[in-house]
Parts: sequence; C-alpha cells; structure tokens
Amino acid sequence: MIGYYQTDQGKVRVHNEDAGGVFHNDAGQTLAIVADGMGGHQAGDVASQMTTSHLHTKWQEVEKIETPDDAEKWIKETVLAANNEIKTYANEHEECAGMGTTVVVALCTEQFATIGHIGDSRCYFANAYGFNAITEDHSLVNELVRSGQITEEQAEHHPRKNVLLKAIGTEYDLTADVKTLEFEEDDRLLLCTDGLTNKVTDEELRELQNHQGDWADFTQKMVDLANERGGEDNITLAVVHHCQLPSDEKEGAE
Repeated sequence: MIGYYQTDQGKVRVHNEDAGGVFHNDAGQTLAIVADGMGGHQAGDVASQMTTSHLHTKWQEVEKIETPDDAEKWIKETVLAANNEIKTYANEHEECAGMGTTVVVALCTEQFATIGHIGDSRCYFANAYGFNAITEDHSLVNELVRSGQITEEQAEHHPRKNVLLKAIGTEYDLTADVKTLEFEEDDRLLLCTDGLTNKVTDEELRELQNHQGDWADFTQKMVDLANERGGEDNITLAVVHHCQLPSDEKEGAE
C-alpha cells in the first residue's frame, strides 16, 4: 500500500495552518490524516498539528486492526480524545482561544478502508467503477444545499461558504462521522482540504481514478492548479493507493 502526503502554503497566506501525514503500522496498514486549522491568534496550526500528533501517536500503539467495527471504534474514540484535548488546551491558553481544525482520516487495511471526518476537509474514493466524494461537508452551505434552500452552483459563491457547523476543538464531545468501504487492489483514496477543492473541480480531481506513475506528480499537479487559480488558502492532500509496495519504497513524508 502506497501513501503520499503533500502540503503547500499557497500564494497568499503568511503561514501554513494545515497538517497531516501518511503513517504505516507494523502490519502494513495505513493511516492518512489531513487537518485544516483555523482561528485563534494564528493558532490554527497548533490545532491541526495537535490533532495530527495525537492520531499519529495513538496509531503507533496499534498492532493490527482486524475488523471494520474495530476501525470505526478506533477512529471515533481517537478523534473524540483529540477534540477534547484541543478544547481544553484552548481554554487554558488565552493565545489559542477560538482555535479549531477540520480533520479527515482514512484507516486502510488490505480488505477495507474506514473514513472519519469532522469539518469540510474531504475524502474521495476512486476504483474501476467510478470516482465519488464519500464525505459530507459539515458546513452551512452544504446544509442549505441538502435542505434545498440553495443550489450547488449558488453554494460555490455563497458569502458564508467558509462557515463550519462542526470543527475539532470548538466544543467538547464532538463525534466524527465514519463509514467503511471495501478496499481492493488498485483502489485509491484522496484526502484534501478546501484549499484544493475550492479551486479544483471534481472533474479534475477524477484524474485520481486513472493516474499511473509517481503520486508526487499527481499531488504537485493539483497543488499547481490551485495556486494558478489564486492560491488564497493553504493546500493539502494525501493519497492512499491499494497496491503492492516496492521493497525500496518508503512511507510518504509526514
């Protein structure tokens, strides 16, 4: 299984508040994380880094995930613990008041992938049969679209497009939405922040489905597209490809 992670500051922001990584355990299972920090006095990077670090640390303690139920339980419990840790930290550190982060996590085994998320960072799934978003944004505009109050086209330019209904660290006891998919040879997952999806269309992201070769080329192409179109936000993405890992291949950079 190959995982690749890339983050870019973009063209406008003075620092990068995104975080994440791709991590493997001794059983060859993969955990991919993407987090988009926000709020506080430049403390968004604190929230996203804390979330990533918490999940990574807990993942290092996992010998092997055997079942989808185990995977879903692990994600829910670990994300909940990270959320409460960050909320407490923000309460105790005035400079971090109001900070939070999105998170999207993929726990991938040879048989299945379990996805958990809070916020509007997304996960897309591609296989021989298609390419689909498998997360639902926890955002105001998505709720307005779901309830039929605005169209998807109107949502693209809505003045409150960036308003989130859920984010890590904003209140205690938030639970991630989770779902499990069959994960078979040559299936691919893409996790990404809205710095990518606000600039690159789903049709362009569909290249995930048929990409051959180095995943660094794919992720760099997507980053370049977002930056060419303004790059007003940080841009972060992670790919997990269900394939045989060459013996000299190393895990994606943290």
